[in-house]
Amino acid sequence: MKNRFPAFILLIVLTSGISNVFACTNFIITKGASSDHSVMITYAADSHTRYGAIAFYPAADHQSGDMCEVYHYENGKLLGKIPEVPHTYSVVQFMNEHQVAVGETTFTGLDSLTRQPGFILDYGSLMRIGLQRSKTAREMIRVMTELVEQYGYATSGESFSISDANEAWIMELIGKGRYEKGAVWVARLIPDGSVSGHANHARITTFPFQKKNKWNDTKQTVYHSADVISFAKKHNFYKGSDESFSFSDVYNPLDFGGARFCDARVWSLFRKINKEIRENPDYTNYAEGQLSRNPVLMDGSSNPNGFVSNRIPLWVKPDTLVTREKVMAAMRDHYEDTPLDMRNDPGAGPYKLPYRWRPMEFEVDGVKYLNERAVATQQTGYSFVAQSRSWLPDPVGGIFWFGVDDADGCVYAPMYCGISQIPKSYAVGNGSMVSWSETSAYWTFSMVNNWAYTRYNVIHPEIEKYQQQLETQFTAEVSVADQRASDLYAKNPDAANEYITGYSVSTGNKLVSDWKIFYQYLFMKYIDGNIKNSEGHQLLENGNGKNIPKMPSQPGYGKDWERIMIQGTDDRLKVPEEQLAK
Repeated sequence: MKNRFPAFILLIVLTSGISNVFACTNFIITKGASSDHSVMITYAADSHTRYGAIAFYPAADHQSGDMCEVYHYENGKLLGKIPEVPHTYSVVQFMNEHQVAVGETTFTGLDSLTRQPGFILDYGSLMRIGLQRSKTAREMIRVMTELVEQYGYATSGESFSISDANEAWIMELIGKGRYEKGAVWVARLIPDGSVSGHANHARITTFPFQKKNKWNDTKQTVYHSADVISFAKKHNFYKGSDESFSFSDVYNPLDFGGARFCDARVWSLFRKINKEIRENPDYTNYAEGQLSRNPVLMDGSSNPNGFVSNRIPLWVKPDTLVTREKVMAAMRDHYEDTPLDMRNDPGAGPYKLPYRWRPMEFEVDGVKYLNERAVATQQTGYSFVAQSRSWLPDPVGGIFWFGVDDADGCVYAPMYCGISQIPKSYAVGNGSMVSWSETSAYWTFSMVNNWAYTRYNVIHPEIEKYQQQLETQFTAEVSVADQRASDLYAKNPDAANEYITGYSVSTGNKLVSDWKIFYQYLFMKYIDGNIKNSEGHQLLENGNGKNIPKMPSQPGYGKDWERIMIQGTDDRLKVPEEQLAK
């Protein structure tokens, strides 16, 4: 059959937006580190122009000679065509029917390597095509890197999280610019029992060099391009020994922004789950952008090249097993209760808002200042927790927990990886960043979040309570649905597909409908700076049967902010003492 995707892909590209330098966060939780022995990766797709929706690519058979049109993931430009394979797997956004999932964060890297003219694969097309052609994470690494070698790489440096039901990998790749076709790259298996992450800065430093990529050898834990070191030496990016070569330090040299704006987000998770990270001041200093270059690295090894020596490790072992709920909470982090906490300085306003509007840097009287970049941010298009579970059939085992807009105010809805249809409220084409839709999940959640930003510490606690209630409900429902779907799959896979599709579609659509009603309740309750009385999500009237509310409370700004309000006003706002006597 002919390729069915080009026009559809173009629509997705045009609604996806353009990522920026400090966008996106990924966390990686291995099977042995999670409380239920699932593998999880997360992704926050952050951009001020990115629309939150779920793309769907059905499985398809192709004839010899069929071509796949490749469109640039960000700007929609047709980059070229590559041959199809005989069969492609179905994909729900960034997870396929075999429980393989992928996320990314852009790290840009050396300027001379950020553009490769004339070649046709960018990071977005690699992710999509890789999922359509891979049954395991290892296979996906091979597919992606072989495609780049054959067709070239059209964008800048990228870190990828790649997982299946048994393993989780981090792969980092950067094109060769105008020097040569293709890219240099390295992929590392996250040790079972460990947790990793990346956030717009390359994270892989030194690694054991392999003479050959043995793709079918399950004992091989590192893959890389044959010239990952020699290319750097050839073009004078690196002059040290092979043993001390660091992918990150050579291809994406670390600076203040790489630590403070990027790796600090990984630190925000690591410190929650690992005592050493939490209590070691060197790591806190690193997250604050205070970089050391000692002759010995944090692991005790030598540092002959003078690279940053106090950077956080590539992975850590959690003190206790990590739950999915804790992973979701990590996606909602704003550096609370750390030196980077945004709630207590004047920028938070009277309502302790843990957000700062962009730009990220600003200047006052010739001095440059910054706005923190936390994991949870207002410009998120969508985020997900992809959960792969080896004890269930693939179409049932993969759960794509998907949320739109700011992760702090989203609800992660369960989408089974084997579904054949997307809920209308989450579907591509139902609204966009420049077109409104009353049934759109993105605009519904964005309304609630933006209302909460006006009085965060007053409104958001209600959002968090309902969010947890619904996600707890979904967890219980999925437990039942897993069993039912697995029983059906053993007898009739088509019936199982129909069941999980029906559950995912109805759950997603109902969630959006319920959240819209929730918004109406929140808007009425907190309008005009008041707080009306309520029980559950119902506003209370005064008892006379005329739909008149009880007198609302009027909490004002709070004493701390009132002190700020009078600064510099002299006596203009002061009530005269003779009036007080009256």
